Parts: sequence; C-alpha cells; structure tokens
Amino acid sequence: MNAVFFDLDGTLFDTKADLAATVNHTRRDLGLVEWSEENVIAHVGQGAKYLLTNSIPECPYEEVWEIFKSHYAEHCVERVQPYPGVVRTLGELRDRGWLLGVNTNKPNFAVKLILEKFGFTRYFGSAVVAGGDGIPLKPDAQSIRECASRLRGHRLSSHDWMVGDSWTDMQCATNAGVKGAFCTFGFGRLKEARFTVKINRFDELLMHLKAEE
Repeated sequence: MNAVFFDLDGTLFDTKADLAATVNHTRRDLGLVEWSEENVIAHVGQGAKYLLTNSIPECPYEEVWEIFKSHYAEHCVERVQPYPGVVRTLGELRDRGWLLGVNTNKPNFAVKLILEKFGFTRYFGSAVVAGGDGIPLKPDAQSIRECASRLRGHRLSSHDWMVGDSWTDMQCATNAGVKGAFCTFGFGRLKEARFTVKINRFDELLMHLKAEE
C-alpha cells in the first residue's frame, strides 16, 4: 500500500484568520500595534517559534509563547475551514486503499483540536506528527518517516506523496525520497524547492495519485 502525507495550514485547512487574530491578540497584550493578516501569515510554515519570533520580534519568545498558546487553544477553530474538496478527496483516497497521514509543523495541541472538530481523525488515526512532538520539523525527513511508522509501520517509497503549500513540505518530500504535490491555493511560499506536480484545487490530487495505484 502507498501513503500520502498532508500538511495542515494552507493545505487541508484555511487557518489564516484564526492565526492572524491570535498573533494580534498577543501583540495587543504586550502593548504592541497589530500587524496585517498578510504580514503575519508570511511567517507561517516553519513552526510556532519561527512564527512568533518573526511576527512579534519585540519580545522574547518564551514570554510570547505562553500568551499565544493560551489564546490560540481557545480560538483556533473559530473561523478555520477545510478547503473545498478536502473531505471528498480524503474519503475517496481512503476507499481506494491509500494510507493517510498528517505531517505538520503546527503546534500539536491546535492540530488535535482542529482535526477533532471536523471529524478528520477518522482519516488519519494516530498517523499525525506535529510541532511539539519532539521530532525535528519539516523540512527534516525524520518528520515524515515518523509519520509513516505510525501507519502500520509503513516504509517510505518513491510511490508515496507529501502534499503541502510550502517550501518546507516540498523540501521534506525531496529529503525523504517521495513525490511532492504543491498546493497553489494555500498561503505558503515555494521559494526554490522542487516539486512533482502543482495542484490548483485539492481534488486534483486524485488524478495524480491514480497513476500510483
């Protein structure tokens, strides 16, 4: 059986509004002016520490993290929504025999809340690797290898896929020797990373994965 691993922010879910709102809540608590959503989201994709260090550079990360974590735990599912076609695509891939996992740099507490709210645990089970799990973040290939091990001990092959909207996702795919599907509808940045295919809608993934079956 082959496997496909998904990023979360900008890939499975549109999380921009809640992320930006929480960063700005944190900035207000610290007596700082708010940033535009665009400026905040430009720093998403490399984990919470990178996001907060770059979007709230005026204060030490340790101080910022506690405020951010407390607020985001309460508000991370207020406006988040799966992208169009995600539910249908995941269901069809599961029915076609694909193993499904989530490999994200997003903090694990928020990942758990979001997946549970939308009932996505039925697709991924325990095959979820996130920030705070004690595993090097993407683009390090250890993250996707750990995720694969939670899929009945699956061993990665060149027929597996990493799906995401950021250079960290595509570089992780390259580092792990799997294919990469870059989501143009997300809010990450590709930079110089290589990819196998680009998808403009989530359900386009079905066509590309058909060749591996």
